[in-house]
Parts: sequence; C-alpha cells; structure tokens
Amino acid sequence: MASESGDSNMDREMILADFQACTGIDNIAEAITLLELNNWDLVAAINGVIPQENGILQSNFSSEASQATMYGPPSLSEAADAAAGSAVPPPSSSSSSSSPPSSSASAFCPITPSSRHIVERQPRLLNFRVEYRQRSVELVLEEGNTVGEIKQILETELGVPVSKMQLKGWKSGDVSDSTVLRSLHLPKNNSLYVLTPDIAPTASTSKNSALQDSLNQNFLLVISHREAQRDYNLNFPGSRTIQEVKRNISDLTNIPVRHQQWEGWPASASDDSMTLALSGISYPCHHLSVCRRSSPANAQEPTEECADVHMISDSEGDDYEDASEFGVDDSEMFGVGSSSCRKSPMMPENSENETDALIHFTSEFSSRYGETHPMFFIGSLEAASQEAFHGKARDRKLLAIYLHNDDSVLSNVFCSQMMCADSIVSYLSQNFITWAWDVTKEANKSRLLTMCTRHFGSVVTQTIRTYKTDQFPLLLIVMGKRTSNEVLNVIQGNTTVDELMMRLMGAMEIFTAQQQEDIKDEDEREAREMVKREQDEAYRLSLEADRKKREAQEREEAEQFRLEQMRKEQEEEKEAIRLSLEQALPPEPDEESGEQISKLRIRTPSGEFLERRFLGSCKLQVLFDFVASKGYPFEEFKLLTTFPRRNITQLDPESTLLEAKLFPQETLFLEAKE
Repeated sequence: MASESGDSNMDREMILADFQACTGIDNIAEAITLLELNNWDLVAAINGVIPQENGILQSNFSSEASQATMYGPPSLSEAADAAAGSAVPPPSSSSSSSSPPSSSASAFCPITPSSRHIVERQPRLLNFRVEYRQRSVELVLEEGNTVGEIKQILETELGVPVSKMQLKGWKSGDVSDSTVLRSLHLPKNNSLYVLTPDIAPTASTSKNSALQDSLNQNFLLVISHREAQRDYNLNFPGSRTIQEVKRNISDLTNIPVRHQQWEGWPASASDDSMTLALSGISYPCHHLSVCRRSSPANAQEPTEECADVHMISDSEGDDYEDASEFGVDDSEMFGVGSSSCRKSPMMPENSENETDALIHFTSEFSSRYGETHPMFFIGSLEAASQEAFHGKARDRKLLAIYLHNDDSVLSNVFCSQMMCADSIVSYLSQNFITWAWDVTKEANKSRLLTMCTRHFGSVVTQTIRTYKTDQFPLLLIVMGKRTSNEVLNVIQGNTTVDELMMRLMGAMEIFTAQQQEDIKDEDEREAREMVKREQDEAYRLSLEADRKKREAQEREEAEQFRLEQMRKEQEEEKEAIRLSLEQALPPEPDEESGEQISKLRIRTPSGEFLERRFLGSCKLQVLFDFVASKGYPFEEFKLLTTFPRRNITQLDPESTLLEAKLFPQETLFLEAKE
C-alpha cells in the first residue's frame, strides 16, 4: 500500500509539473485546485484552461498523454527533487492572483520539455530565402537537414551543379555540406545567396550582376540612439540582413531586438530576413534612429501596436522556439537542471584578471538565459564603486552586486524568471550599476570576500559567509555615502518578481532621499566655489588691467622722451645752422657810405619787425640768409611784398636787390609755407 501511495504521489507531481509547464500557471495552489476539479485528468485540465482551437492538445492525445505520464522518462518535478534533495513543497496557504494564460504561453507549451510527456514534439521548421542572380527561391526545411541537402534542392531549382555552387550568408561564416542546421542555431527566417564564380554571366543575367555588385557593396548606416543622444557610423556589406543589423545594435545599446523601436527603414524593408542590398536603403549612406519601446508591457497586449512591434523584429516569436538556440538545456529553462549538466562554469576558477572573468560571466549568462538580462559592469568591484558613487550627485546610482552559485537549486529560477524579467532589467539598467560574481568555486568566493572586506568592511563579509549555498543567489544593494559604503538590502534567491521589484524600489527611495541632500550640498558648494572663482577672476582681470595701464603709461612716457630728444636735436641743429648763417652774413653798411643802400623792414608772423640795411648790389640769397638767421628758414617761410603782392622767395637767389626792385627801402612780411 505504501508503494502504491508513493507511485500515486509521484504521478501527481509529474502531472502538476506538466500542467504548469503547458499553462504557464506559476501558483502551485491554483494549479492543484484546477487539477482536482478535473480529477487529475491532465488533458481535461489543460483543455479547461487553454481553448482547443489553439491546437495545444486534442482529445485523441489523452491516451498517449496518460501512457507517457506512466511510462515516460522522469518529469521535471523529479529532477527538481533530485537537485534540491527534498520533495515538492506543499501548496501555500496564501494564494496570489495569477493572470490567465496568454496565447504566447499556449504557443510555448508544445516545445517545452514537460510537454514531451503529453504529445510528441514536432521538428522545428526553418524558412530560407535564397537569392541567385535574378531569381529568388523560398525553402522550408527541418532543422535536422544538412547544408548539402539545401544545395541539392537548389541544384534542382536553379540548374546549378552543387560542385560549382557557393552558398553564402551564414551567420557563422562558411560551413561545410555535412553541417546539420540545428548546430548553427539559426533563427526562424533566414536569407542566403548563391555565388557561382566558375559560371560566367550571360546577357540574360545582367540583373544578377547588379545584384552581386550590391551584395558586395558596403553600406554606411548612420544610426542615432535617441536615449543616449549618440550616433553610430557602421559599415555593413550588402549581404548582411536587417535582423543581423538589429542584433549588432542590441550589443551596442543593450536594447533587446524585440524592444527596439526603429525609424528610417524604407517601406520595402518589411522582412527582417532581407539583405541590405534588397531592402531599398540609400547607397552609400542611410540614416536610421532607434530607441527602446516606452513600455515593455505593451508587447503583451493583443493590439495593433503589438503587431507593429512584431514587424519591427521578426525574430521575436522565434526566440523561444528552441531553448537550445541560447545554449540552455531544456531543464534549465524551468530552473531544475543540475550544475553537472552545464558545459562550462559561470566564471573560471583563479582568473588573474577580474575584467576577463566578468566578460566570461556575461557571455555564459547570455548563452544560458538569453540576451535579455541586466547590463553587467565589466571591470573590478572598485571600478564599479567608482562608477556608481564618485561622480556628480545627480549622476550617482546604487550598486547592485549579484552573487551567483551554480550549486543552488534557486539559481536557474532566479536568473531566468527574475534577473531576465523585462521590468527588472529595465529598472536595474536605469537606476543601478550591476556588478556580478560567481561564488560556486571556493577560490572565487574567497576572492570576493577579500574584495568586500576592502570596500565594505568585515561586517558585510561576515554577512555573506552566513548564507548557505541553498540561499543563493544573492543580490546586494549598496549605497555610497560620504565616508563609507552602506549595504541597504540583501535579497535572497527565494523571492518573486513583485517582491524583488518592491525591495529594489524601497532601496531606491532611501537612495533618492540621500541623493537629494547630496545634490543640495553639492549645489551650495558649487555656488560657493563659483563666487570664489568669480572673485578670483575679477581680481585677475583687475591686475591685468593695472598691468596694461602701467605698460601703456610707460610706453607713452618713453615716446614723449623720444620726441623731446628729437625736438632738442632739431632745435640744436637749427640753432647751429642759424649761427653759421649769421656769422656768414656781410656786415651791415653805414648810411653815410657812398654806395647805394637799401633799407628793408620785415614783419614776422608774431608781429615783430626786423630791420636791416643792405647794399643794393647784395644778392637775394643774403636777404634769405638774414631771415633764416633770425629763425625763419627759407624751407619753412616765404617772403612777400605788401603792394603789389610778390613772393620774393620764388625769385632767383642770385639776383640783386636792385634787380628785385627792393630799393631804396621796402616793407616785407613773412608767412609760413603751407
């Protein structure tokens, strides 16, 4: 009897696990209630939750489902018991409300590991669009086929021998004919092209030559990331598909493909599997812009907006068709796989460089749980602390330290359901610097404890030591203060998305209050520093003005001194000339001498009169020298008669006074030359 009771309990655990996997109901108490209403008939319970028109289960599969439940391989619940070392926990007394399963959950059911106990899994089909010259061939093949089988089909369709055919466009580069498509981890829709270098093109293949040229051309895509206000100038060959471009942008911006909102693609680029050469973009340069969709929850609503987003990212529905595309075991998708099944650890043991260890961690995390996860900081814990705490107060963030342990049964559930939830990823990306470490290996754990002691003190280190393996993973929320760093919260792995979000928001409220105080203090300090800088600048400008004024005054004094020296020299030169002329003058004749005497009276510009007697036979030059000896040189002044007005200085200096009609007496006046 005890054996029958144990088998019955095990069967019910298997049925419960299968029911939750197919319906997406996480609440155990609600799932058990629905199964009990249908007397633990799995097919009836599923059909009661999910309409049959979705094609999930049909009534004729009920016998197969029952038989698979009784004789099939161990269920996920048994694997979970083996990993956790305990039985399935009893249903919780506090039942939380669960939303009805969506169509996406229904569509996901046939390909989950649990549904294999209900209905045989159908092989995954892949769509191929193959371009060759002016022709395009559409193919649908199972992922179990090989590359060589595609070439054989193309040989029939295109009439090109396999030996002369080169099939290009694979994401992983050139592949051999024996390569199985499943091993390439291809998306649902794929675009390839055929090259035949050994077959010369004819006149009928001129269009194909243009296509080949466009496939070989490089397109410059100027992509503007609106949130970051940053432009990326990326070169892509024409053979690159739109989907591959979007994946590259996902790596650069950390925006998952299914969350990308694009502007700038032409109307002809309606399929992400199209190559850039055929998409209709401008050559050689095309401008695009991308941003994150405002609300990830909108993608789950069956509205027209959701359909538009699906057009933007055709691979959105393919991301979950096969868990093996992300390198994740089927059991790990439900968080019940054991660490012994994994290909490689999250982090290598005894890694010398923290940056290399975290690059490996991020890569392994993505391969296990997909590309939608927090953006882990690549660098040391000290660098992450600097990034989070030591910028301007407005730019500071909380530091989230994720500690992973593969030996804990909670790790897969926490990573796949909490750390990869869109709401958690978005909140962490906006408000936190997320740093991760793997403590599965004892050496890595010891290294972490040493780092925590150095940065956060021995109290935090001792707190981490007290947690047992089955309490991992841990998420430490750290806030930087003026003199020390404070751990606000330690979140264990046995939590829910709602509880995790509430605790993150609670830590954010504490941080925001502290941040506002820091911003106020920083603004006051900057205001004081600004006043001091302005005063220093004013003082510097005053000194500069005084210096310039002093230099100008010195230059002016030097110029005045130079001019004064020149003036003195000129006066001395004039005086020397005047004395020499005065000494060279003939003596003034007496009035009683028997010769002809000419008496001249000269009025100066100052109103004074110069009087002198000259011999009538004296030349005019003697008169000019006399005037110059009195300070009125011939070059600067002209000698004029009163009436009639004549300019004596224009006459020949060699002529006599008699010839100039300046006899027996004459009144002249001096006038400055213009």
